[in-house]
Amino acid sequence: MMKRTRVAAIAALGLGVALAASACSSGGGSSSASGGGSSAAGGSSSAAAGPVTLTFWNNATPGPGLTYYQNAIKAFESANPGVTIKMQNIQNEDYDGKLQTALNSNTAPDIFFQRGGGKELAMVNANQLQTLNLTAADKANVIPGALAADSINGTVYGIPLDANPEGIYYSKDLFTKAGITTPPTTIPELEADVAKLKTSGVAPIAVGAKDAWPAAHWYYNFALRECSQATMNTAGTSLKFTDPCWTKAGDDLTAFLKVNPFQTGFITTAAQVGAGSSAGLVANHKAAMELMGAWDPGVIASLTPNQKALPDLGWFPFPSVPGGAGDPTAMMGGFDGFSLSKNAPPQAWKFLEFLLTTPQQEAYAKAFVTIPVNSAAQSVVSDPSAVAAKDAFNKAGYTMQFLDTQYGQNVGNAMNAAVVNLLAGKGTAAGIVSATSEAAAKG
Repeated sequence: MMKRTRVAAIAALGLGVALAASACSSGGGSSSASGGGSSAAGGSSSAAAGPVTLTFWNNATPGPGLTYYQNAIKAFESANPGVTIKMQNIQNEDYDGKLQTALNSNTAPDIFFQRGGGKELAMVNANQLQTLNLTAADKANVIPGALAADSINGTVYGIPLDANPEGIYYSKDLFTKAGITTPPTTIPELEADVAKLKTSGVAPIAVGAKDAWPAAHWYYNFALRECSQATMNTAGTSLKFTDPCWTKAGDDLTAFLKVNPFQTGFITTAAQVGAGSSAGLVANHKAAMELMGAWDPGVIASLTPNQKALPDLGWFPFPSVPGGAGDPTAMMGGFDGFSLSKNAPPQAWKFLEFLLTTPQQEAYAKAFVTIPVNSAAQSVVSDPSAVAAKDAFNKAGYTMQFLDTQYGQNVGNAMNAAVVNLLAGKGTAAGIVSATSEAAAKG
């Protein structure tokens, strides 16, 4: 999957990129559908060629986020007569498979949600994406460093819309009820808080292990704390996981499981759909915490009884691991954005430029309760949990893409499955490393 340009290209993906580094100088290549300026309404100069229908895939769940896309489409269509956008929202856990099938059969949507990392690299190697030629105005609408997640060898293949630092969302009310006055900063402190929450009669931490990746993120974050940045980078270019820190991260997770931190039935619990999902358990005060990316407040809000933001929702970074070689301020995360398929018409690029404008970024941030990449729009971030995540993100020593994205779909899926096996009592820390290494060896 990643044989041909693994070393050169993955190194350019921004693995472990320092937040201070700017990637905005890379204008990307050129294509028949890329480049050119646009107005705040997305421009309409290319619409004169005749009616155009664009297909647009995203993974938004029903609620304010999906409504945002519907409104953005209406605004763009109104400003661009002759352009029609047909949107399809696909459940997150089904998205990758459907997109891969569409790409392989040459029926890909014109505009589609892009995870970046090794998954994007595979699309580039298969010549399935357009390069994006950003104007000065486009670059001004993106915070420094954000384009790195969707750039390969200096060429931009996707446009990010938000930053998604990962951390632990929690109910302040449930913490107070359990006698917890401040969020934990170390794993031993987190374990002590788990015990307090269990005594208070609530599930300490919700996990949607049915979907695999939410459970695997616990391993990712232990690895981030146990492994140095250099080790994480080396694994990104070699796809070899021989450093002992990878096994140590699994040992940490195994030890953490001994305090029974997760809700009953977490192995068969979904992550983001329905009141019984892990997000739903937090939304309805059935569980006190959930490890998730910055999109979580919006998902939680869609699952509360009144479908409004959870008023007592807080956030804290993944705790430090005593003795770990990783930077304690480093964060898992990424940038959610969109790419254009190879044959997308020019109007598709105009739509992406439109989504980056300040008014659209403000509306996007409010709808998804997240951190926009347009710095002029960041003033609308007011949810306390989002503000806390944004502030920590801006101070992080470096960020690391979610590992199942960074290391590619085959390797990532193997890692995720092995972590779930460990959580289910069917696997070991060494098993995670061996399964991941075997998948990497197959290419």
